[in-house]
Order: sequence, then structure tokens, then C-alpha cells
Amino acid sequence: MKKVFFLIFGFVFINFLYSGNYEIFSPDNNIKLVVHSENELTFSVFFKNNKIIDQSKIGMVLDKNRWLGKRSKVLKISRIQKDQKITPVVSNKSSKIRDQYKQLTLFFNKDHGVKFRIFNEGVAYRFFTSFSGNIVVRSEILNVRFPESITTFFPEEESFISHYERPYKKAILNTIKKNRFCSLPLLLDTGKSVKIFFTEADLYDYPAMFLFGTGGNSLKAGFPGFVQEALPNPKRADRSEKIKMSADYIAETSGERLFPWRVFVITDNDRKILENNMVFLLSRPNRIKNHNWIRPGKVAWDWYNANNIYGVDFKSGINTDTYKYYIDFASEFGIEYIILDEGWSVSTTNVLETNPLIDIDELVKYGKQKKVGIILWLLWKPLDQNMAKILDTYKNWGIKGIKVDFMQRADQYMVNYYERVAEESAKRHLLVNFHGAFKPAGLRRAYPNILSFEGVKGNENNKWSDLITPEHNVTIPFIRMVAGPMDYTPGAMVNAQRPNFNISFNRPSSLGTRCHQVAMYIIYESPLQMLCDSPSNYYKERETTEFIAKIPTVWDETIVLDAKVSDYVLIARRSGEKWFVGAMTDWTERELKIDFSFLPDGKYNMELIKDGSNASRYAQDYKIEISDINRKTKMKIKLAPGGGWAAIISKSQNI
Repeated sequence: MKKVFFLIFGFVFINFLYSGNYEIFSPDNNIKLVVHSENELTFSVFFKNNKIIDQSKIGMVLDKNRWLGKRSKVLKISRIQKDQKITPVVSNKSSKIRDQYKQLTLFFNKDHGVKFRIFNEGVAYRFFTSFSGNIVVRSEILNVRFPESITTFFPEEESFISHYERPYKKAILNTIKKNRFCSLPLLLDTGKSVKIFFTEADLYDYPAMFLFGTGGNSLKAGFPGFVQEALPNPKRADRSEKIKMSADYIAETSGERLFPWRVFVITDNDRKILENNMVFLLSRPNRIKNHNWIRPGKVAWDWYNANNIYGVDFKSGINTDTYKYYIDFASEFGIEYIILDEGWSVSTTNVLETNPLIDIDELVKYGKQKKVGIILWLLWKPLDQNMAKILDTYKNWGIKGIKVDFMQRADQYMVNYYERVAEESAKRHLLVNFHGAFKPAGLRRAYPNILSFEGVKGNENNKWSDLITPEHNVTIPFIRMVAGPMDYTPGAMVNAQRPNFNISFNRPSSLGTRCHQVAMYIIYESPLQMLCDSPSNYYKERETTEFIAKIPTVWDETIVLDAKVSDYVLIARRSGEKWFVGAMTDWTERELKIDFSFLPDGKYNMELIKDGSNASRYAQDYKIEISDINRKTKMKIKLAPGGGWAAIISKSQNI
């Protein structure tokens, strides 16, 4: 009887192994992933028993007629589950992150396979190969299908040459034609309370993914080709390139490797989108052995405000006196850094010599006395051509970090460039801020000296457009910020409601209220957080500046209290024993309720800044109040159109 049992069991097991259908559930059983592997490799996803992703085809086409996922027999499967705590070097959202998941791995033909990982918060998959030598990746296939038409927040691109600074325009999926495409991340609304956020993680030695419309209820992956020759763009030769020749494939890479994760965050609660950490969890662990020197903080920035300094006895501009003034300002308010943006060097292509009006040695010494570090802006191309010498020079000067700008590309070469910059900068204890950049895709976990990325339409656009609306500002936390730190550059002190807004390149203002800008320091995640306005304006608006200066840039805990995509955000964050609460709304005047039960037991003092009674007419109107609260306190707060609210909560010193 035992032999019969084992024969039957073996037959059933083999039949199951080759049946082509595999299921895996999230730890809380709310998400089910079904993988089909017969003629094609596809997957479907169910959320709370409702299908939200239909059979979606995935695969990879390599050289030598190798097609991963097509008629691939499953030789072996592996199932594991983990529940552990991760401690990030730089706590963008939390100082401890729970990493709980189940994983299904399918092995094909002994030399390649695919991993599916499922969390309570979503699902992800990635291919892996173990071929000898190098391989050429001709294309990667992802045709993600949905059971019915849904709404997308579509960051439409015109070209693969992109800064990833696109507005998130709502579009019905089946109206997006084949020639239209977008960058990542992307948010999709099923219309049945469930939202799906899509991006990639652990991107290295491989191009970034884009998504193309199909004219139906699906999206299809596309990639920039392997760049064989790029030439300077005659219009902006120092910072822009034209791709003269691309190969008919997307990557040349090692045959033994893991490919990027394709990440789907799934939830029926908008709050959970903001709390998600999947991109970080799915990326390579820290590669920097000694990281004690990495110091997040705030930065006084010059370019947005065009060095509009006033009330001083020197002529402001790109000169030593002006930057000493920035250092004095930063020192007085406990701001860790200042940045010298475009114009500090003798030219944008010669970044080893300073503008004759700037004494970099004097500024570094002066900043050191005042405990303020200096970060230098530079274009990506000069750094690419002479990286070791430039970074060695900056280290010898005493510079603390670099802001690298105008990469504009996301092909394999440029993805590798980001890692080279991160690695070489880490060797020299230099921080990195990427501007003109694609979105974060996990590199910051491997190289935590990368403190922030742009890749977002932020405050600088106020200088030439009226696109940075409060609605935009309460959309990007649910999309761009979920991918990672977001250098939006908040802190505008000149604020306006729509009827009073004027576009001015050299005297910019922001749409929405003063408190809308202040709340960004709590809501927007960026371990290197800018103060974009003029120090003179901050001195003039000292109450606001002192409030901002008290807000940290890294967090031990994040709790999203209430949120709705494109409408409003209400977040509580903890740093040490202090709590910080921020709220922002779109153009709709709004009343929100705060339940302070997230506080531990005890008495607390709360300092808050709120929209003034006339903020709906005069956006710079605000009021600061101080009150006593505890965890039983409940409060209603009012937000003006384009408004905001922020609070700093400390343990009461009264016995």
C-alpha cells in the first residue's frame, strides 16, 4: 500500500508541476496571484476575490533565439515566506520597515526562471538568468491587461529623452493609442475603490521601462534602445544630447543576473499608497560599509529665487559675499547645507575652476566655522568625462555633496552612470542629489549617499508656468513619491491664490497658501530638503522660517491619517519623541478631522500653523497657535482653497 501511495503522490506532484497553473496568496490572503505557464507565461491578480489584472503576458527575448517565458517548461518550483524587519541607513519614511512576503520561484531549463513575490500591499515579479558570459537582451515583454477599462494618471512623454517632469493627466485607458506612452511610476484607478500603482525596483545595468497604450484595456512595455552614439544637441550643447544611433536591442549585460522587479502596489485605501515601501524592500541592500558620514538635512537654495537678496550692503549675485549671506542664514536657523547652483564655476563644462567672483576655499572654511556644508551643482556630461578628477577635487576642497543635473535619459548607459556617480561619490564621502533625472528605482538603498531625486514637476516650474497647482501638489505624493525621495524644492514665501498669481522667472511665487508650502516639509519625503526662497524673504517671514527649521527631513514612523488622491493629504510622522502632522488640500476649501490617538500616553504641547481667516483671498495669511493635547484629543481643522496645516507636537514639560 505504501508503494501505491507514493506512486500516486508522485504522479499527482509531477502532473501539478507541469500543469502550468500556480497560485500564491498574500500573507493576509487578500491578494491572490495566479501564474500560467504553458505556451506563454502569464499572470493574473485578484484582490479580495475580484480580478483586477487579467492574464498578462510577460517574457524576455535574448540573443541566440532564446525566449524566456515562451513554451518554457517548469522544471522546479520553490516557495518561501519571510517576515523580518529592515533598518534603512537613511530613514526616508520609517527607521524600521516590515518586510513580510511569500515568494514563488519557477525554474525553467536550469538556466533561467522567474520570481513572484507577494506582499499584503501588492505583487512583484522579476526574471533571472544563469547563462555563461554576456547576453544581449533584445526586448522585454510585459502586456498588462485589465478586465475592463480603467482610469490612468498618465505622465505622457514625447520622447525617451526626458527629465520625467510630467503632469499626471487623467485618461481612460482604452483611449490611449499605440503611439502614446508614459514614464513610470503610473497610477491606475479601477473605479471600484481599488487603485494599482506600477513602477520598477532594483534597476541596474538595464534600461528603464516605459508603458505604451494599446487602444484597449492594456498597457505594453517599451524601452530605450542601447545607445551606440550620442551627439550634443546644438540648441543646448552643454547639457542636452541627441541619440544619433541606437541598436535594435535594449541591453548588453551579464548572463548571470537578476533583472528589475516589476512592482504592482494594490489597495482599496488611498492612505496605504502613501505608506508603501515596496520599491525599497525589493532593491539591493546597502553596499556602503562605512556610512556614518551620511548626514541628511535641509538646504538653502539659490537658483529658484535668483539671488534676490535685499537689505544688505553688497551687490547680490553669484559671488562670495552672497554665499556667505546664505551660510549666515543657514547657520542661524540650523540648516545643514547651502547649494551653489549654476554659475559657480567658470563655465558649465569646466567645473574644476570657480567663477572669479567666488572664493570656494573661503566659503568652505566659513561654512565649517558656522557648521554649514556646501553642495555643488554640475552637469552630468563633464562629470561623466572626468569623474575621478572632479570628485577628488571636490573632496579636497571640502565639499559635502553634488547635485548632478540634466541626464534626461534612461537607457542602459545612463542607468549605469547613476550607479557610477553614487559609488564613486561614496568612496569620497560625497552626498548625491540627482536632478534632470528619471524616477528613483531602488538605487538609494544600495547607495544611501543618494539622498534625493528630482524627476518631478516641482516649485521651479513657478518661474515659467502656472502648472504647479494645489491639485498637482496633492497628486504627486500618491504617484511620484511612492517610488522614492522627491526633491520638489518647497518653501516659497511669496504665495498667491489663482486670481493674484503672476508668472515671473526672477521673482517667482507659488499657487496656494503659505501653509500649503509649510506642510510640504512634513508631507513630502526628501532626506535632502530644499528651502527654495531667498534668505532675505525668510528673514522677513521669520515666524514661518522658524517653524520650517524645526521640521526634520528623516522619520522614525509614518502614519497616514487621511488621504484621497488629488484631493487632500493628512499625515503624521514621528522623529524621536516628537510628532509632526501636515495637511494639504487642492483648490477645494476643506475641513478635516484629526484623531490624536496615535500619540502615546501623556501630555503634549502642540505648536501649529494654519491658514488665516483671509487666506482664501490673501494666500500669505496664516496664524500660529499653541495648545495642549493628549491622545484622546480630537480636532477639526480648516483648510483654505489651496491651503495647508502643520503642527509640531512635543511632550509637555509641565508636571
